[in-house]
Amino acid sequence: MRLILNLIWFILCGWWMAILYAIAGLICFVLIITIPFGIAAMRIAGYAIWPFGRSVEIRRDFGAGALIGNVLWIALIGWWLAIGHLTSGIVLCLTIIGIPLGLANFKLIPISLLPLGVEIVPSGELYPGYR
Repeated sequence: MRLILNLIWFILCGWWMAILYAIAGLICFVLIITIPFGIAAMRIAGYAIWPFGRSVEIRRDFGAGALIGNVLWIALIGWWLAIGHLTSGIVLCLTIIGIPLGLANFKLIPISLLPLGVEIVPSGELYPGYR
C-alpha cells in the first residue's frame, strides 16, 4: 500500500514540492552561513518525494543554534513552503482518493516550518516492534 500511495503522491504533488525544496536549498547554498538550511532543505526534498513509510522524529540533542536557525528559516523560507503544503493538501482533500495524500501534505507542514533539530526515520524505527 505504501508503494502505491508513494507513486500517486509523486505523480500528483511530490515532484513539484521536492523541486521547491531543492530550489530553496540551492538558494541557501549560495551563502556560507545558510549552508545548514540548504542541507535541511535537501533532506526534506527527499522526504517530500517519498513520504509514506517514513516519519519525523525530534532530536533531543539539538541546541540553541537549531532554535535560532528555525526562527530564521520560518521568516525567510519556511512559511512559503508551508503555504504550498497547505494549499496542496486542501486541494487533494477535495476528492476521496486524495484524502490520504492531503493528510500527508498536512504532515509535512511542521517539518517545513521547523527543519532543524528533527530527523527523518523509517516509520518502524519510531515504535520498535511496530510494522
